[in-house]
This record gives sequence, C-alpha cells and structure tokens, in this order.
Amino acid sequence: MNGISTPCVKICIIDPASRLCEGCGRTLTEIAQWSRLSEAERLAIMTRLPERLRQRKS
Repeated sequence: MNGISTPCVKICIIDPASRLCEGCGRTLTEIAQWSRLSEAERLAIMTRLPERLRQRKS
C-alpha cells in the first residue's frame, strides 16, 4: 500500500451540529492529527466511522 490509510472521500464539509466531516465521519481533531497517528490508530478510528455516519443521519 502506498501512503497512509485514509477514509477521505474528498467531501470535506464539517457538519455544525455533529462536528463531523460529512464525507468521512472524522472529527476535526482526528483530521488534524491523522498523519501523526500510527497505522493501528488510523485503522481503529476507521472501524468506527460507518456507525458515526449512520448515527449522524438518523
């Protein structure tokens, strides 16, 4: 794999209510720290993103 794992889908809009990216579900803090996280930390966050996005849409 080239580069680091990322859930980014190039829809970078922060929802003001949930404070999550509408494209990937990450918080601003996670986005800012992403390149400094270990691969294991990134993968752990990525496993939680689908549920975050589902909850945001409910």
